[in-house]
Amino acid sequence: MEGGKPSLPLVYQAVQALYHDPDPAGKERASVWLGELQRSMYAWEISDQLLQLKQDVESCYFAAQTMKMKIQTAFYELPPETHTSLRDSLLSHIQNLKDLSPIIVTQLALAIADLALQMASWKGCVHTLIEKYSNDISSMPFLIEILTVLPEEVHSRSLRIGANRRTEIIEDLAYYSTTVVTLLVTCAEKSGHDEKMLIKVFRCLGSWFNLGVLDNNFMASNQLLMILFQVLQRDETSTNLHEAASDCVCSALYAIENVAIHVPLAMQLFQGVLSLETAYHMAVAREDLDKVLNYCRIFTELCETFLEMTVRTPGQGMGDLRTLELLLICAGHPQYEVVEISFNFWYRLGEHLYKMNDPALHRVFKPYIQRLLHSLARHCQLDPDHEGVPEDTDDFGEFRMRVSDLVKDVIFLVGSMECFSQLYSTLKEGNPPWEVTEAVLFIMASIAKSIDPENNPTLTEVLEQIVLLPETVHLAVRYTSIELVGEMSEVIDRNPCMLDPVLNFLMKGLREKPLASVAAKAIHNICSVCRDHMAQHFQGLLDIARSLDSFALSTDAAVGLLKGTALVLARLPLEKIAECLNDLCAVQVMALRKLLAQDSSTGKSSDPTVWLDRLAVIFRHTNPIVENGQTHPCQKVIQEIWPVLSETLNAHQNDNRIVERCCRCLRFAVRCVGKGSASLLQPLVTQMVSVYQVYPHSCFLYLGSILVDEYGMEEGCRQGLLDMLQALCMPTFQLLEQPNGLRNHPDTVDDLFRLATRFVQRSPVTLLNSSIIVHIIQCAIAATTLDHRDANCSVMKFIRDLIHTGVTNDHEDDFEMRKRLIGQVMEQHGLQLVTQLINTCCFCLPPYTLPDVAETFCRWLETALKGLPKETAGGAVTVTHKQLTDFHKQVTRSYLCKN
Repeated sequence: MEGGKPSLPLVYQAVQALYHDPDPAGKERASVWLGELQRSMYAWEISDQLLQLKQDVESCYFAAQTMKMKIQTAFYELPPETHTSLRDSLLSHIQNLKDLSPIIVTQLALAIADLALQMASWKGCVHTLIEKYSNDISSMPFLIEILTVLPEEVHSRSLRIGANRRTEIIEDLAYYSTTVVTLLVTCAEKSGHDEKMLIKVFRCLGSWFNLGVLDNNFMASNQLLMILFQVLQRDETSTNLHEAASDCVCSALYAIENVAIHVPLAMQLFQGVLSLETAYHMAVAREDLDKVLNYCRIFTELCETFLEMTVRTPGQGMGDLRTLELLLICAGHPQYEVVEISFNFWYRLGEHLYKMNDPALHRVFKPYIQRLLHSLARHCQLDPDHEGVPEDTDDFGEFRMRVSDLVKDVIFLVGSMECFSQLYSTLKEGNPPWEVTEAVLFIMASIAKSIDPENNPTLTEVLEQIVLLPETVHLAVRYTSIELVGEMSEVIDRNPCMLDPVLNFLMKGLREKPLASVAAKAIHNICSVCRDHMAQHFQGLLDIARSLDSFALSTDAAVGLLKGTALVLARLPLEKIAECLNDLCAVQVMALRKLLAQDSSTGKSSDPTVWLDRLAVIFRHTNPIVENGQTHPCQKVIQEIWPVLSETLNAHQNDNRIVERCCRCLRFAVRCVGKGSASLLQPLVTQMVSVYQVYPHSCFLYLGSILVDEYGMEEGCRQGLLDMLQALCMPTFQLLEQPNGLRNHPDTVDDLFRLATRFVQRSPVTLLNSSIIVHIIQCAIAATTLDHRDANCSVMKFIRDLIHTGVTNDHEDDFEMRKRLIGQVMEQHGLQLVTQLINTCCFCLPPYTLPDVAETFCRWLETALKGLPKETAGGAVTVTHKQLTDFHKQVTRSYLCKN
């Protein structure tokens, strides 16, 4: 921190401003200043002093949080001889502040736990803590808090303690686990009516279950397990205690997922959970939804834990199918939130049975799935007084989408056609209320695509009936009927005689505001599947596209309609495609020209993204089959549209969102005609480079990678593309070299290395012979530490492909030259690169490995491994010599990239 160590009054003042300053700017200044303090060395001493003074809750909370953060992220700052005094100080603070605030106790407990995990010299910390505090009843709450967070922190990503230290800790905690449980039993028995203490006990026990270190036989006969189920069986148990007990049972069930090695405990939990059925019914009778949800969580966890036994030995022992009965009882609850808890189990059950592919087993579970589907159909019903179409963005709409996904995953157990026919017969033979009809149609739409459409009279009959639906039926029924028609595109493709009546039915929907978007989606689906049959209707599609904005369509629905139209357009005779594409684009191009003229006259900026997105989807999906030597039918149209796209790009060059949409549109235009876009290459690159110098939008780098992909193998284009790369790199490096430049601009990193990788793939010698390659490699080395998935993946792919181009003999004429150039580059940068990668894997990121390049780098890898730190600041061994040797062998023998 500049200016040296700040005074305590100044720190108090900043903390008060952070919590109480009415001016947001004052709060922000205080936050920034305190953040700098937390990162400084002074934070250790100041936090300790603040906790000693105990002036108020805010300053103590800030100090406790700072202490925890420093121990988590900057423990290496402290010399080893200070660790013991820090421990003693923290234990003193938590004892002195135990009554001030629970959140302060939690922060200090975390600090103590994180210290214990890193301080290798603190042996048997659990035993020490229990011996020191277990006889003082006033210390029991914070002791249990420490014992709760300690197992939770073992796998914390904030602590990079290494596999060896973690193994040592887990073994130590396992050794003392019975001592902890015995303490918890004592606390539970003495708690009497102290509900808060019992909640703490259950939370602590759950934490130790989660770590997986509790002794199976010891726990199976432990009093605490009996107390847990007694609490869950009691009708008068409070909501908070019930939730804590439920969480603990769920943790226990999760911990014994490998049932075979936990049989005694598994038996106790199995019987205990089955005994809760009566308590569930009591909670339903009392309309206590919180408890009902807790029971359903427990029943679901039981089914998840015993899934393997249920499918391998259904009805026998712990494969008892009463577990499924419990879930189906929950599925009968009127609130859909209850059944939703069990969805993941039903997915997994379906997945297991599908993989086992045993018809006899399928017959065992078929009745359960039939009952589940019946319940789901009922839960999907809208309220009888619902008006309008079903909402798909509210909670209930999202639930119905999840039901649809689940039905698709388990329907094979019942049989798609059998289920579809049964659902249809309920509509055909009865006269159900509209909300039942709509829910049945919704489930039918979920499974329609999984039915074989070949020679299927039932499917054809359903289609025939739907298109005859009168307009007087409830709007929601019409909406879902249109959805069902869209899902039956394969049936329409097999029965082209249905195309005209179906399109007439959908056109009626398209003209009604509430049904327009769903009808457009159905037309899009039919265009995608029935492309050849729809060719005769292209003029009708073109008419819709020309007057798209006269329909009340969502943005996605309008784009979807254009996509369907483009897919059909690509099936027209080649000689018609150019004219029809021109007609399809004309509306969008005219709109862009109008906006440009309007902006020019008014001086204001209008948003062209709607029209750019529509052009992009047309270019993306107009993919006619063009033989070698034939001129691409879209080439002339795209050349004519280029000026208006160029002008739009210039007019909005300072707006990243609009520039991204322009680049996306140009990307699909280039992809559409491939080499046919050659005449655009020079003006497009010139404009990209010109704008990028002033406004470095990363999408220009991405567009550049598309151009390299299309033209990088053309001899006459290589130098121009290299010039483009060099021109784009200079502003990019300036941007990334700023403080926190890599972290602040991950999209730029991602797109830069996509561009560089395309060059490596299409024209490696051109790149390797250039002066820019050194700067790109230096940037790649720096960017390996960037904890951003997409950006890091692009960097790693560039490095991997760069090395591969010099070590993989693809029998191309330039291989020897590539090999020589890569050798020169790696001789200069290889050791630095591998050292950085190893340190990055160990200290910065989830493990990213590069075994693809390991053989080339084995001597650099060896040197880099020798340079790794062998101990942590806390004195724990991070890596042994044998582990380094094994790692080196493992990596250098690998041939598959794992990242």
